[in-house]
Amino acid sequence: MAELDLFRVAEVELVYRSKVPASERPKVKCSRDVYRLFIENWNQDKIEYLEEAKLLLLSRGSGVLGIYNLSSGGTAGTIIDPKLVFAAALKANAHSIIISHNHPSGNLQPSEQDIRLTRRIYQAGKTLDLELLDHLIVSNQGYYSFADEGVLGL
Repeated sequence: MAELDLFRVAEVELVYRSKVPASERPKVKCSRDVYRLFIENWNQDKIEYLEEAKLLLLSRGSGVLGIYNLSSGGTAGTIIDPKLVFAAALKANAHSIIISHNHPSGNLQPSEQDIRLTRRIYQAGKTLDLELLDHLIVSNQGYYSFADEGVLGL
């Protein structure tokens, strides 16, 4: 049996590089601001064609650190992996997060799966002291905000 070499391991480095000074980052104050930011960063050629998910990373003062493209799926769904949500948020040193996905059908009502996923991410965020502020379902015609509807952590 070969001897175990304890010094042959991968090195892990956590780095966050921002090209935008904190004083120049946009701030979001309400779900309407968040919707406008997401919709401006959504590929309009795909929003009514396939489902995608995005993550908004926020600083302590609600400054936008960045938008991360979580996943791109098919016409009826996409997968949001909570591990990827929190890996991106922790790497960016985010204070809070907002997730969003679109429904190509234009129906803004959350599915049972949307509700379960939101609860999971909300609870995991509490454990990590990294708050999920909202989950938006978006379309070209408008949005649904879990926070505005009072169902974020329920």
